[in-house]
Amino acid sequence: MSEHRRTASEPAGTTGSARSNRANRSARSAKSRHRRGGKALSAGVPLTLIAVGTLGYGTGLGLFGAAGQATASAATATVPAAAPAWATASADGFASVNALGQNGTYGGRDGRTVTVKTLADLEKYATATEPYVIVVAATITMDPVGKEIKVRSDKTIVGSGTAGQIVGGGFFLGQGVHNVILRNLTIRDAYQGVWNDKEHDYDGIQMDGAHHVWIDHNDIRHMADGLIDSRKDTTYLTVSWNKLSQENKAFGIGWTDNVTADITIHHNWIRETEQRNPSTDNVAHAHLYNNFLEDVPGTAVKSSYGDYARGRTNMVLENSCFQGMTNPVIRDATATLVQRGNVFSGTSGRNESGGTGAAWDPKTYYAYTLDKAADVPALLRSGAGPRSSVGTAPAAGTAATTKAAAATTLTVAKDGSGQYSTVQAAVNAVPANNPSRVVIAVKPGTYRELVKVPSNKPHVTIRGTGGSRKDTTIVYNNASGTPKPGGGTWGTGGSATVAVEADDFQARNLTISNDFDEGAHQDIAGQAVALRTAADKVFLDGVIVSGDQDTLLVDTASKDRLGRVYMADSYVVGNVDFIFGRATAVIDRSVITLKKRWNGTSAGFVTAPSTAAGRKGILITDSTVNGDVSDRSFYLGRPWHAGGDASLDPQATVRNTTLSAAIRTAPWTDMSGFSWKDDRFAEYRNKGAGAGAASTDRPQLTDAQAAGQEVGDWLGDWTPSAS
Repeated sequence: MSEHRRTASEPAGTTGSARSNRANRSARSAKSRHRRGGKALSAGVPLTLIAVGTLGYGTGLGLFGAAGQATASAATATVPAAAPAWATASADGFASVNALGQNGTYGGRDGRTVTVKTLADLEKYATATEPYVIVVAATITMDPVGKEIKVRSDKTIVGSGTAGQIVGGGFFLGQGVHNVILRNLTIRDAYQGVWNDKEHDYDGIQMDGAHHVWIDHNDIRHMADGLIDSRKDTTYLTVSWNKLSQENKAFGIGWTDNVTADITIHHNWIRETEQRNPSTDNVAHAHLYNNFLEDVPGTAVKSSYGDYARGRTNMVLENSCFQGMTNPVIRDATATLVQRGNVFSGTSGRNESGGTGAAWDPKTYYAYTLDKAADVPALLRSGAGPRSSVGTAPAAGTAATTKAAAATTLTVAKDGSGQYSTVQAAVNAVPANNPSRVVIAVKPGTYRELVKVPSNKPHVTIRGTGGSRKDTTIVYNNASGTPKPGGGTWGTGGSATVAVEADDFQARNLTISNDFDEGAHQDIAGQAVALRTAADKVFLDGVIVSGDQDTLLVDTASKDRLGRVYMADSYVVGNVDFIFGRATAVIDRSVITLKKRWNGTSAGFVTAPSTAAGRKGILITDSTVNGDVSDRSFYLGRPWHAGGDASLDPQATVRNTTLSAAIRTAPWTDMSGFSWKDDRFAEYRNKGAGAGAASTDRPQLTDAQAAGQEVGDWLGDWTPSAS
């Protein structure tokens, strides 16, 4: 997320045709445009029969089915006789239409499947003349930074689970390139330190005059200039189920005066971007539906506008959700924009429709099904972005058509409209040793209770059903010194509002809080945990975990047990050792909010790892550390040798993260007689007022060391996927 408020470079109201800096105005002749009702055929197979063409896009899971053969040797992998769904997938929307000599968009399904883990191999196969399904099975860093691989026609480039990551660059599809699928990839971090970057054109995906392209289920963020650019009459394009975030410009379309392009944009989660959400310039048919545009309150990023119909665009905008956006829907006087079924929450400024262009119905070009606009936020929070099952091989003996067991859902509502009125009652209803996912859907409200998920109840998801993670709150106020019924006190771990001891647990779209009043109870010890995890494969997705001292305890079932925790797109609030414990924990793309002490003073410690020797500790990456506290008053961490155990080897790494001026210039400190210099504390490529150069008091990882301290190194064989 960005640390400063920036001014948008393209103020609302600027017409596409009036811009003087258009690139390469096209002189090509009018296209021969062949239309049909319903979906196009791909090599004689109706799209409705293609497995991924019918992903269940109206579901939260968006199951892709099992994947097929993938080998470590890129040169020798081949498509099996019964190709998996991700290898044979065809596009929907305008990318499915038969035109310009191309029968829909199906990428490289007629070629070999190759698995790549290096930049050289990725570029080799992406630029080849032959068709390929290219499975990206590693994090690949572009060299030089900003490099965009020039993809040729008839290619599918698909990430293997969540492992396929492109760092520091992206892809370019030039004039006439066609039949390309880019799916299930994370494309990130070409950012060069300038929010409205006019110097570096380092996009995630840029298309100049391409056609029949499908961009699906990707996570594209933190680039230089923009995330997606569809330029110079690129047409028959579908952009679906992507997460676009952490960027000034999300998605720009246009750059010529021709009105020839046809584009479908559906089920995308666009958040924390200022402009081009998208900006759609001179597009003959722009169909936008079931998208979620979110401006998160309390961050440095402020939207300039949402969906923008520029020039002579003719846009149909349906069943989308706009939350917190400034100028959510705008159009030029020359554009036509038809709105229907959209919902707006906390928006302000312009919200427009109208125009004199000819009315058109997307269903005359292809079939599609609308999800309810009110369901879109929850749907996309769980379903947008890379999916763990794509591009990965099935377990031995598993048929390629195997699908995950359907989840059981239990509902909780304080007003009695659910099956249960408390969260714990729903947990109690989960059968012991349940074999498959149980989702506890908690309706908006404040639930003042203690919740414990015991070790014999795995595969549980507690999910808030409101439009915001603030709508559903589980809160209590025990502290370590709070008297326990029957005698004694709760202790630090026992003070947790929510305690998770079961593997494969998920919490999504809610707040977990401990509101113990330390100022009013100085007579008792003030450690007060909001969330304690003592399990493996814990996924915290889009949550707020809030407290003062010891907010988030990431623990393991025992010292010799592995416990992995992955927190993404979330907030952690506290002041003293408020992310602590012996688990292998990742805080990714999140905001760590520093909070003053009970008496108004600013002093604290972000982390206190208690890592066992030979294990990974706490990794904070691609996040922001800030808060309303004094400058140079907080340490990034200190080593917690729990119980004085000298055999422990605490570890904390903070990398690619924006640090506010609250962070001390010597950010690590000792604890209870143990020196931080004897343990594992380091930074890598942090930025912001709180960042600093390498010194004996501020160790920095080398590039080689950093390559072994990424999210995948922490999580190992586990690829978290929202369920």
